[in-house]
Amino acid sequence: MQKRYRVAYLVSHPIQYQAPMLRYLASKSDIDLTVFFQSDFSLKAYRDPGFGQNVQWDVSLLDGYKSLLLPAIGGHGTQSFFRPFNTDLTKNISRSNFDALWIHGYAHTTTLRALFIAKSRDIPVLIRAESQSSSAVRSPRTARIKETFLRMLFRQSDAFLAIGSRNRDYYRQYGVSPDRIFLMPYAVDNAFFQSKVNEERKREEEFKNKLGLTVGRPVILYASKFIARKRAGDLLEAYIRMFSKSGQEPRPYLLFIGDGEERQIVEERARQTGWDSIRFLGFKNQTELPAYFNLCDVFVLPSEKEPWGLIVNEVMNASKPVIVSNGVGSSDDLVQDGINGFIYPVGNIDALADRLHRVLSTPAFRLKMGEHSRQIIDQWGFKEDYLGLQQALNFVTRNTDTPILNKSRYPNSRPRKA
Repeated sequence: MQKRYRVAYLVSHPIQYQAPMLRYLASKSDIDLTVFFQSDFSLKAYRDPGFGQNVQWDVSLLDGYKSLLLPAIGGHGTQSFFRPFNTDLTKNISRSNFDALWIHGYAHTTTLRALFIAKSRDIPVLIRAESQSSSAVRSPRTARIKETFLRMLFRQSDAFLAIGSRNRDYYRQYGVSPDRIFLMPYAVDNAFFQSKVNEERKREEEFKNKLGLTVGRPVILYASKFIARKRAGDLLEAYIRMFSKSGQEPRPYLLFIGDGEERQIVEERARQTGWDSIRFLGFKNQTELPAYFNLCDVFVLPSEKEPWGLIVNEVMNASKPVIVSNGVGSSDDLVQDGINGFIYPVGNIDALADRLHRVLSTPAFRLKMGEHSRQIIDQWGFKEDYLGLQQALNFVTRNTDTPILNKSRYPNSRPRKA
C-alpha cells in the first residue's frame, strides 16, 4: 500500500511561480500538503522594488491546495530577516502530526525557528533554496562565519531539494553528502505556457500588426527587470555593435519587456541610435507573456549572479532558442551550447553579438534550436518536482532505499569552468 505523506511547507509568501507546482503536488494521492505562509503581501497590489512599480499578479496564487497564513506580531507588511515575526509556529507544526517539514530558504528568523521546532519533535526537515556559490568577494572572517553557520544549519537538516546543478554543488561545498540531495528542479507550469503559446500562434500576425512590427522581420526579446545585475544594457550594446556599421536601421527588432531603475538609462542609449527597431514595452503580467514568447525568434538573458532565471524555462516552452550569460544559474541545466542556444561569458558584449549573429543568420538553424529547447524543457517540470520530493520523503522517513543523486539525474549539466 502506498504511503501517504503529511507534508508542511513553509514559505515566505504566495509566489506566482510556485502556485501551480503546489496545486500539482496537492493533487497527488500520496501527498497531503499544507502550506504555511509568513506573509500574504503578494495577494494584492504591492510595490516591487525591482520593477519600480506596483504589481498585482493576474494568476491565482491560492487555489487548489491547503494553506494557512501564520499570525504575525506587528502585521505582515514589512519584509526583512526579522519581519514579519510569525507566531503559533509550535502549535501549527506539531498539531497535524506531519511526516516532514519542507522549508523554502533559510534567511528568515521564522524559517530557522521552524527548523529547530521540527527537530525538537523529531520531524524531518527538507530544505529547498536558490543558493549557489557566488563570486562575491568576502573577507576571510566573513567567509569563516558563513561556513560555520551553514555547516551547522545543514547538519540539522535531513534532506536537500536541489533546484539544479549549481544549487546541488553549493550544498556539497558545505559538507552535505550526495545521498541527502534530491533533484526538485526549478520549473514553471509547462502545460500553461505551451497551451497559451499555441493559442497565440493563431493570431501572431494580428499581434505583430498591433505592436507596429513588420511581419517577416526577426525579433530579439528581453523580458526581465531593469536592474544592474540583469545587464539589459549589454544586450543593447551588442545589438548596436552588430548593426552600427551598416548605416541602415537593423532588420531584426529588439524588444525590451520590463521596468525598473535602469530602464531610463537603457532607453536613452537606444534613442541615441535614432532607430525605430528598438522598442520598450514596459511590464507585462504572467498571462500576457506567452504572446511575446511566441513572436520572438531568440530570447536573451544577460544577467550576472542570477540564481536561476525562470523566464528561460518559460520561453523554452515556446520552442525558442535562448542566449544566456554564464552568470545565469539555469544555464548549466537548460542550455546546451550550440544545441538549443548559446552561453557566453557574462559582460562580454562582443561574444553576445557573435551569438546573436549566429542564431539570426540561419532560420533553419534557429528553428532546430527551438525544437531542442522544447524537448529539454519537457523533461524539466512538475512531474520531476514530484518525483524528487517523493524520493526525499522516502529517504527521511526510511520508507525505502533511495538512489544517491548522480549526474544522470542532471542530463544537461556540464562541469563549471573556473
